[in-house]
Amino acid sequence: MADIKSVSDHLHNSVASDPLQRQKYEPWKSRAPYIFTSDEDFGPVKWQAMCHCSRVQYQIRRESPLAAKYCHCRACQVMHAAPFQWCAIYHKTDVRFTRGVDTLMFYSSHEKSREYQVPTKVYCANCNSPIMDEGRNMCLIFPELIDLGETEEEYLIRRKVFEIDCHIFYSRRIVEVADGKPKWSGIDGRSELLDDNGCKV
Repeated sequence: MADIKSVSDHLHNSVASDPLQRQKYEPWKSRAPYIFTSDEDFGPVKWQAMCHCSRVQYQIRRESPLAAKYCHCRACQVMHAAPFQWCAIYHKTDVRFTRGVDTLMFYSSHEKSREYQVPTKVYCANCNSPIMDEGRNMCLIFPELIDLGETEEEYLIRRKVFEIDCHIFYSRRIVEVADGKPKWSGIDGRSELLDDNGCKV
């Protein structure tokens, strides 16, 4: 009996100390976009996406995102090691993983924790590619991961689907982007509009 308890305690401690092991016991897999969805229930697939190493793959059934944005906030700059983040917003139910759910890794930038909690950033644990930002009701996917076609013509046509609506947190930009798109100093619709040079409109 003591031996069984020792083994149980060892397993519990191992799971508690390893975020990837701990995630296998959490309920997030039973919710969209992680839960298995049949082809019949999911419907026609519009987009295919994968991480750099291809261990994580997912599909999207809605062609056009609800919105698409460039985010210039400091967190996005640091987390993506880039001047800004390009994201497209979908309902969680528009997305399903077809491979690699067991290799996902989570990070809460608010709590600086790898515990799963929404909102959370989702990564491939193998190649560390950012997969998406999961919110309470929406997913912010990164169009760079989507298969946009093989030819230049196909790429340009499909890229229009993910053309951004606006820039957010443009007041914290590292580079100016002269694209004529609306530029908000903070959250879109709840902050000041700026021009391409960052001056108030």
